[in-house]
Amino acid sequence: MLYIDSISKGIVIDHIRAGGGFSIFKYLELDKADFTVALIMNAPSKKFGKKDLIKIENRIDLDLAMLGFIDPNITVNIIEDEKIVEKINLSLPRKVEGIIKCKNPRCVTSLERNIVHKFVLMDEEKGAYKCEYCDQIYSWEG
Repeated sequence: MLYIDSISKGIVIDHIRAGGGFSIFKYLELDKADFTVALIMNAPSKKFGKKDLIKIENRIDLDLAMLGFIDPNITVNIIEDEKIVEKINLSLPRKVEGIIKCKNPRCVTSLERNIVHKFVLMDEEKGAYKCEYCDQIYSWEG
């Protein structure tokens, strides 16, 4: 059995969809970290069968909207003295800015380079977002 020590102070990103941990690990640039990090893939999960999780032996700034957009089932646990002091349940953010790009070639964001891409959540069930400028629908197929 694989055993990974508990961390004394840091963050545990838990309940990541199995197979999704690596893209979050790369997004957070944890491969460049100079502190202890662990990416655990395909760990047993009562809720999902299998899950990924990331343990970070450090406090770092996390973009919770981005993490919620990538996988709304993620739980972020803040650890102090080897105990969970805060548990943050993520969900799909109502609005995302600068995370996804509009693919409509006629959208103002395609023509004007300095406009921040803005999307609004339309359908939580499908994870569908609508471009604020041209109403193009974007669906997350994570």
